[in-house]
Amino acid sequence: MIRVVVVDDEPMVCKFLRTILNTADDVEVVAEAHDGAAGIAEIRRHRPGVVLMDLRMPGMDGITAIEHLAGEADPPVIVVLTTFDADQYVLRALRAGASGFLVKSTPPEDLIGLVRVASEGHTVLSPAAARRLVAASSDSSGARERLADLTPREVEVLKLLGEGLSNAQIAGRLFLAEATIKGYVSRMLDKLGCANRTQAGLLAHEAGLV
Repeated sequence: MIRVVVVDDEPMVCKFLRTILNTADDVEVVAEAHDGAAGIAEIRRHRPGVVLMDLRMPGMDGITAIEHLAGEADPPVIVVLTTFDADQYVLRALRAGASGFLVKSTPPEDLIGLVRVASEGHTVLSPAAARRLVAASSDSSGARERLADLTPREVEVLKLLGEGLSNAQIAGRLFLAEATIKGYVSRMLDKLGCANRTQAGLLAHEAGLV
């Protein structure tokens, strides 16, 4: 069962997401909160696998809440809820530790699948959305320098990760075992100082690999 906490200051949004997600046999919305501080409390209480987090909320905003949660020992997968996918708040949230985002206009029939994808550790972020986010950013300096310690193979893996490929897809592309790719990704994240695949994928775009 995929346990979900929804954090949004609009009760109607919370109700909508709960109604849609609870129609799935393997997804359960276990709590709602309407600001970042209350969201952190509910997340710590229920220990969900996935959190859907709005960014603009009264009191503690979503980015601050993500920063708090990302510093914990076993943080949940956090997916940002947003109205505009090129919003700079989204880029800040991804850099703070969020694993992707959902636009609030996402069709109901797609929501459950995207939550499942997030729960499996995959990025909920299309390459096209990543390009728009990076294009809207004014701070892309130094991205290439951060790749200096990567091996040529790790750079290759980073490029494919930036294209939105899963470990299995990267393995197929490079004719390597999936376990080998998992090792490359783990070492690459350590070298780059990235908290997750999403941050590494954004770095690949900023460095011009994608």
